[in-house]
Amino acid sequence: MWRPAIVPTRDYLCSAVAARVPWTRLRMWLYRRLGLNVGARSSILMNVQFHCAAEMVIGANCVINPWVYLDGRGGLRIGSNVNISSHALLIAGFHDVNDPFFAGGASRITIGDYVWICTGAKILPGVTVGRGAVVAAGAVVTKDVLPYEIVAGVPARKIGERSTDLQYHLDYPVSWT
Repeated sequence: MWRPAIVPTRDYLCSAVAARVPWTRLRMWLYRRLGLNVGARSSILMNVQFHCAAEMVIGANCVINPWVYLDGRGGLRIGSNVNISSHALLIAGFHDVNDPFFAGGASRITIGDYVWICTGAKILPGVTVGRGAVVAAGAVVTKDVLPYEIVAGVPARKIGERSTDLQYHLDYPVSWT
């Protein structure tokens, strides 16, 4: 008799099970029990999608809002006090469009401390977003962002500078969402 070999993966359990738990403390406990490397006082809100969760490190005091996609295939390192707004995509995987076999790969994404990635922004493979930088809503980041830069547009370009005096700690103490 044929029996499907269904083995739930960490990504499935993080994205389809834990991500739908409506209580933040229980959801964070589940993520940590599943082996997700998440710093103290960080909150991952509901409906965040994970790809290769085992390759991710999320620092302390981070807030990752609903409907964010986190791709760890090439490695994903998120610093402390980072706010990632809803519908942002951090995409580490790629294909070589000139390769006759459409070869794929992945490159590490690094997000520094005190970064704010706004709604709908896209961070592409191999990008480093420096400490204190801001990625504006809808921006597509194809190249590294220097510390404290504010970038916007498609592709993202520098539009300003952020204060270097950042001392806040994101502590999102909600029990629901």
